[in-house]
Amino acid sequence: MDLHFIWKSFVIVFGGILILRLAGRKSISQLTVAQTVLMVAVGSLIIQPVGDRSIWITMLITLLLVLFLIVVEYIVLKSDKLETFFYGKSIIVVENGTIIDKNLAKIRLTVDMLEVRLRQQGVQNISDLQWATIESNGQIGYLLKPEKQYATKEDIQKLLALFQANEQNITNSTNNLFTEVKNKIHKEEPPTHLK
Repeated sequence: MDLHFIWKSFVIVFGGILILRLAGRKSISQLTVAQTVLMVAVGSLIIQPVGDRSIWITMLITLLLVLFLIVVEYIVLKSDKLETFFYGKSIIVVENGTIIDKNLAKIRLTVDMLEVRLRQQGVQNISDLQWATIESNGQIGYLLKPEKQYATKEDIQKLLALFQANEQNITNSTNNLFTEVKNKIHKEEPPTHLK
């Protein structure tokens, strides 16, 4: 019985992990188009040695694919035009609470699928959105209208400071002529010639 498949399996898994670590750590949803193509190619290529192809040739081809991906990613960092070519750009799909149909059509996304993605992000109404974009990795980004945004700690602290200042003004305004009579003391001492 030929037991070469045992050591081949070990080399495939161990070598595949080492080579794919070069490609970087991202979840499937964060992969760029180039990375997705590479992962599919590596997946089909890496299983070939289980057949009769040389395992070392397969590992070398896989390593070359990953190195090519790294070169592409480096070039993309240096050129905005190449980044647009390889990865694409974000597309606005909602502006001021209105869906932009022509942009949805460009990316072949239905209104229902847009609504699904927005619900998953916790958006209740499209009319609450200032902007929504489909990013180059397929994720959705959005910005709520100012009146629909959640209060931050800073906003709450400003409100508390305003409330405390207002409360202080109310306290100060209660020092009027009547409280002077009640307390038998002047808020401000009158000039000596008027006493």
